[in-house]
Amino acid sequence: MIALMFPGQGAQVVGMGRDLADAFPIAHHTFEEADDAVGYGLSRVCFEGPAERLVATEVCQPALLATSIAAFRVARAEGLGGDIVFGHSLGEYAALVAAGSLDFGAALRLVAERGAAMQEAGDALPGAMIALLGLADADAEGLCAEAGDVWPANYNCPGQVVASGTVAGIDRLERLAAAGGTKSARLAVSGAFHSPLMAPAAKRLAPALAAWEPSQPSLAFLSTTTARCEPTDRLRAVLLEQLTSPVRFGAAVQEALGRGAEQFVELGPGRVLSGLVRRVRRDARVAQVSAPENLASLATA
Repeated sequence: MIALMFPGQGAQVVGMGRDLADAFPIAHHTFEEADDAVGYGLSRVCFEGPAERLVATEVCQPALLATSIAAFRVARAEGLGGDIVFGHSLGEYAALVAAGSLDFGAALRLVAERGAAMQEAGDALPGAMIALLGLADADAEGLCAEAGDVWPANYNCPGQVVASGTVAGIDRLERLAAAGGTKSARLAVSGAFHSPLMAPAAKRLAPALAAWEPSQPSLAFLSTTTARCEPTDRLRAVLLEQLTSPVRFGAAVQEALGRGAEQFVELGPGRVLSGLVRRVRRDARVAQVSAPENLASLATA
């Protein structure tokens, strides 16, 4: 069984997708579709930057989606199969496109609205995020509770929990972590994603999601919000819950393994998800596709 996985915000890098678009007409066409759907030169931002434009939440999200789907389409054309799909936060939209449940153009418009909604919420109530390294989940939760106005946002893998909250709360959490000898790392984000502070973003995104009619997916969709394979009638609710709920990526990997996943293929820029999978199971077979030279790895994933 092959699990296809798609990265979320933070994986972006200037130049992403350019080599695929130059080498494969299907990738070039994917970026043309993306430009048409969002109404501006999204592909140019992916290929050329500038970096400060690419990292803006309302641009970064459709840019990552376009790059991930370009990689997926190329890999599929080169013979990659798949049985189950999942994504990290934003990557759930790419997963649903890959599963045939969400039209690519509609997905681009949804994530553009999602990104704008999250940016607006972050501007209205500034927040921050920080990774806590080497702690058990329960210990990380305890630190968050002690800091106040901070919540676990990403359960990425054993020993890595990302917390999200107000700037003051994250400052307190950082001091508490340091006092206890816990390593931490701030994330370069524009808001307290996957926390109750994103409730205004969920309210803004709700009408757009309500207008979407999901199709029956051709591949099993494993949500990293619930760590369960979700039916079609739950998809809109899951994507809405996602904004204010933690990402349970490690648990989703465990669920995929329990369902018989033998290979994990990361489609899109970076290797972050592949690394997290290996933290869940050291001997997991992983591959990553973001450039033409990566395609050879699919045969040995």
